[in-house]
Formats: sequence, C-alpha cells, structure tokens
Amino acid sequence: MSVDSCDVLIVGGGPAGATCARVLKQAGLDVLVMDKSVFPRDKVCAGWITPQVVAELDLDIDDYRRGRVFQPIDSFITGMGERATAAVHYGKVVSYGIRRCEFDHYLLERSGARLRLGETWKSMERQGDGRWLVNGEVAAALVIGAGGHFCPVARFLGAHLGKEERAISAQEIEFEMDESQAGQCAVSGERPELYFCEDLKGYGWCFRKGNYLNVGLGREGNHRLAEHVQTFARSLAAQGRIPADLPGKFKGHAYLLYAHAGRPVIGDGVLIIGDAAGLAYTQSGEGIRPAIESGLMAAANILAADRDYRRERLTHYEAALRARFGERGEAPALAMLPARLRLALARALMQTQWFARNVVLDRWFLHAQLPALYS
Repeated sequence: MSVDSCDVLIVGGGPAGATCARVLKQAGLDVLVMDKSVFPRDKVCAGWITPQVVAELDLDIDDYRRGRVFQPIDSFITGMGERATAAVHYGKVVSYGIRRCEFDHYLLERSGARLRLGETWKSMERQGDGRWLVNGEVAAALVIGAGGHFCPVARFLGAHLGKEERAISAQEIEFEMDESQAGQCAVSGERPELYFCEDLKGYGWCFRKGNYLNVGLGREGNHRLAEHVQTFARSLAAQGRIPADLPGKFKGHAYLLYAHAGRPVIGDGVLIIGDAAGLAYTQSGEGIRPAIESGLMAAANILAADRDYRRERLTHYEAALRARFGERGEAPALAMLPARLRLALARALMQTQWFARNVVLDRWFLHAQLPALYS
C-alpha cells in the first residue's frame, strides 16, 4: 500500500483546522486535512461571527455572501427564564449570523489544503524517521487535532474524553421556515434573543438567519437537558416568538469551557486546536472565535519552529493561548460570595440593561474589548 506523505496532517476540517491549514499552505507547506465527514456537513451551532473574526479570517464579505447566509446583527434581546428583560440596540452591525454548514465548507475549500474527507482517524504510530504514520496510510511530520470535543488526537495526547470533564451539553435545531412558520416567528434576524436559565447554569437562544431559524439551549452537564429544551421551546412558541411546529429533532453536542478544560495541547509532533483543546469562552460558550484564533496561533508557532516539531519547540503555542485567553480555572468575580447571595445578585444584574449590554453582550458574547488577533 502506498503512503501519502505530507508536512502537516490536520485531523478535523472545521474553522480551527481550515484556518490553520490556510496559513500553513500559504507559507509553502504541504498540508493535508482529514475529516470523518464529507463537506458540506450538518453542524449544530447557533452560528455568529463578529467583525473581529471577519478581519482575522481576511474574509471577503461580498464573495462569501453570494449564495450563503450572512445576517447582520445590530441588537439583542436578553432575558431570564423564557421572558425578555432587556433590549440592547447598538445602532451599528456588531455581528453576523452564519450557517455552519456553509461557513465551514467555504473555509475548508478556501484553505487550499489537500483533503481526505469521509475518513476517520483510527491509529497513529511514530516511525523510525520521527514522522507519524496515521491509519497506516498517511505520513506526517506534525499532526494537529482539530476534531472538536471528541477529537481522537486529543484522546491520543491524553485527554479523558467524557471522563472527569466539566462539559457543557447543548441541544439545538436549525431549519428553513416555510411561509406558515415564518408567519409564526416574531424573532428578527437583526436581533437574536438570549434567555438565561433561572439557576444560571446555562442559557437558551433563538436566532433567525435570513429565513433559517436556530433554536437551542445549553447547560452545564446533561441532567434533564431534553426537558429543559422542550420547556424552553414550548414557552417561546406560546409567546409567538417561534413556530409551534418545529420540524425534526433537536441535535446534541458538547464542548468544554476554557476555564474548566485541562487537556494537554502539545506533545512531540502533536498539537491540538479549537474545541479539541477546550477553548470556548467561559461565560458564553462561544467557540468560533477562539477556534479560529487558536488555528492562527498554532500556525504562527509551527512556522517559527522551522520544521522542528519537538514538544519544546511547540511551547510557544501553549503560552500564546494563556496570553490570549488567561489562565485556566480563573474564578469569576462573584465566586467568593455564598451561593444563595451570588444567585440573587446575578439575577438582579442580568435584568438591568446596563449589565446586559456592558457585561453580558460586550464582554461575554461579543468580546468587543479584544481587538482582532495580529491586528
């Protein structure tokens, strides 16, 4: 059997993998992306990106929006339970709604990398020349894990997937509305709606992107998750926010918040990025921007390593993550208060427009205070 050789093998073709692949390919490396799915693939995700992400990707908006959803967002509704408590208007575009099936496919095609799609990572062995042999067929000097929460390369590097990990579990549905459903949907495309659970252990959302509607809810752990999701959806439908006849079933996924993740991210000739590394923002769970930034930081370190991919040459990537996202396990400001007082204070704050705009939206969801990476 012939062996397919490359400089870098990236396992996972999502935003993190595609972003990293593009930078490395542009620098002249032979990059191969392997993914178990065939693109375009269905990917559950509320799906929005900020102007900083547009800049980081060097995204040609006019090119991207041809035949794809690119929904401008200039305001938000936030609430507790299933009731709105604050409407925040920015008077300018602060984010864009995208469909992940379109977004991921676009970035992967644009990367210019060679592709092995519909192929699952099964094994990885170190060869005498120091290269990795993956699935007995692909030889690479460096392997990058970009396969999301259950990335097999992260497991290979020592992550205990699903064990002793404080994961967020989410369920959501995205579909194109017919005329009847659109008539029952009061959600505006320019104004996504976010509803925090009464116990503040998660939040739900409804987000219209053109004629597509995304509804979902995520919580810490998965205890009674389906019940929470169904209660949330029924309440919104009763208020006329969303159609009563949601088609199909809610789909589930999981991810790690940055503060709670403890996965190793580097090894000899191995590196992991995106959700595989547990990089979703701690307060919001948003993972697209951290994934893309990790891909950019990894690519910068790889190029600086000048084809020497020993662990000690990859430590700059680990340091870059800390510099950008902070130390793992950092406690929120209210963590030292007694639980009952903390919950009461948080509920009161969440219902004020000032807190909704300046903390919940600007700092937790939009990260408006952070300029684009390498800007």
